[in-house]
Amino acid sequence: MSTTEYTDGRVEKRVDSYTKFWQKDLNNEAEADNKNRLDSYTDVVNGYYDGATELYEYGWAKSFHFSRFYKGEGFAASLARHEHYLAAQMSLRPGMRVLDVGCGVGGPAREIARFADVNIVGLNNNDFQIQRARRYTKQAGLENQVSFAKGDFMKLSEQFGENSFDAVYAIEATVHAPTWEGVYGEIMKVLKPGGVFGVYEWCMTDTWDPSNPKHKELAHAIEFGNGIPEMRPLSKAREAMVNVGFTIEHEEDLADRPDEVPWYYPLEGDIWKAQTAWDYFTVWRMSWSGKLVSHTTIRVLEMFGLIPKGTYEVGESLKVAADALVKGGQTKLFTPMYLAVCRKPAQSD
Repeated sequence: MSTTEYTDGRVEKRVDSYTKFWQKDLNNEAEADNKNRLDSYTDVVNGYYDGATELYEYGWAKSFHFSRFYKGEGFAASLARHEHYLAAQMSLRPGMRVLDVGCGVGGPAREIARFADVNIVGLNNNDFQIQRARRYTKQAGLENQVSFAKGDFMKLSEQFGENSFDAVYAIEATVHAPTWEGVYGEIMKVLKPGGVFGVYEWCMTDTWDPSNPKHKELAHAIEFGNGIPEMRPLSKAREAMVNVGFTIEHEEDLADRPDEVPWYYPLEGDIWKAQTAWDYFTVWRMSWSGKLVSHTTIRVLEMFGLIPKGTYEVGESLKVAADALVKGGQTKLFTPMYLAVCRKPAQSD
């Protein structure tokens, strides 16, 4: 695990303070706690990803998202196909200028740039991730096609100006926004007239009932484990897109497909379910023994000051996340891949 990029004392402070935004008792949260996270969404997200980024790369991949699986399909192939599917549904074409909102370390941006031959600007508010994204992109020889900018996705029009992009996409990122209307409205502004917006959104499904204590507990565990200020139902995402002026051209919940291999299978940690030999290690890392090795290593590294204080607690929150996401998938109360492809109206003559 690299430690050379943790040079800013603010990073350690953000990681160490991450868990302050949640009550330890996930069943007994006051409304003020939720409001505090929404008001401080930048600190919540940065604190989480400062601590979780390398853990994600180690335990998952450089594309921080879920995907569907065909029987026998490898993990990396599934991630790439998921990204290609979004690009295809959006009809991305060579030469288009595209914004990736919440780009992580740039895995999807690099893949989509190659697949669709488009020019991509990846937006991220986390310095640590941007450093890594730029390094990986240079290693891939794509620095002339994929670039990265630091910014707040709630202020896109201030940073890029209106009518700046032919297309915008977000892959499991805008769930971190304090309001969907706010981030979708900013995306609308930076799109050129007639431009397309595609999103894989994290939502509680419409069968989720916030008045049900078990349902509420599940949503809160997902929030805590994934650095999300507030989980919301799918209907609210659809409503927000329409409210800001988008026309929804295509929508589907890919997690609701009757797939033989569920999207959450890598989180279950059952090595016998690995689809290919290459995937055994990925699945093992989510098993009880893999978690034990990983988290013991993190504890030791933190003890010797080699990683920021608080990383271990963020790692522990990832365990909560894995269990909650699997449960959410099994009960169909949660989806990480509500797909919507929307169009900004063209200007009238």
